Amino acid sequence: MSRILVVGDVMMDVVVRPHEAVAPTSDTPSSVRVARGGSAANVAVALARRVPDAEVVFVGCAGSDATAEWARSSLEESGVIARFQRVEGVTGVVVSLVAPDGQRAMMTDRGANPRLRVSDVVSEFGDLRHLHVSGYQVLDPATRGDVPYLLDRARRAGASTSLDVCSLAPLLAAGVEIFSPSLAHADYLFANEEEALALSGASSVDRALDVLASRVRVVVITRGSRGGLARDGEQVALASSAANTVVDTTGAGDAATGVFLGSHLTGHSVQSALDEAMQYAAQVVARLGAT
Repeated sequence: MSRILVVGDVMMDVVVRPHEAVAPTSDTPSSVRVARGGSAANVAVALARRVPDAEVVFVGCAGSDATAEWARSSLEESGVIARFQRVEGVTGVVVSLVAPDGQRAMMTDRGANPRLRVSDVVSEFGDLRHLHVSGYQVLDPATRGDVPYLLDRARRAGASTSLDVCSLAPLLAAGVEIFSPSLAHADYLFANEEEALALSGASSVDRALDVLASRVRVVVITRGSRGGLARDGEQVALASSAANTVVDTTGAGDAATGVFLGSHLTGHSVQSALDEAMQYAAQVVARLGAT
């Protein structure tokens, strides 16, 4: 397996699960975890675990703080080659507030992430097998215009490409048409159900799958407790959720994306890849924090 390149955000995750109703002006007993996060970084870790003999390289932009070195060490301990552009400022931080059902609200400071240079990505294209770009690069106006160029250049180099949507609220705020230039150069698309419905304009998830499959070769839609579905040409796969316990959904979609990609790129069927993705996502939601 040649190089798999993942481009996007690296964050410090602060995950908070209150044990009782939040006391606005006082203390609330909680479980708190601090870990390396970021959607693209999470995907890279899942890929490295699924395809340990691949060269998985993550490219992102981090600040001049100690958090950046900590994040780099965390990625490398997980088998990912971390290539950080370092700039003055802070590394991104996200605070996730986890509800009793495991769903979370995220308060995000993207920090240095929007300052990633295209040249830092292209310099890693040697022996490239696949390029995955985080949807946050499309959602942020500072990096949006770079994504179609990178995907197109990767394809011209003989690599396959993938893109995920990442977040519904900024997608709706910016308008779904912002993804069109990038989708024109993507082979794989990953989205959760709400994102897929918004991006496709469809009223059902089955119709969304068909609409999106007319734009990219492989579509994967995750549905939380209802599992997921995928399509590769005429092959359609369905999988139930494998989760018995849901503590925190942070990073579950990223984990599913990485494992599906790793499985499918190494020759497994769309059904097998989807089944693996659901199994791995179930492990992630059973604990507090992402991969």
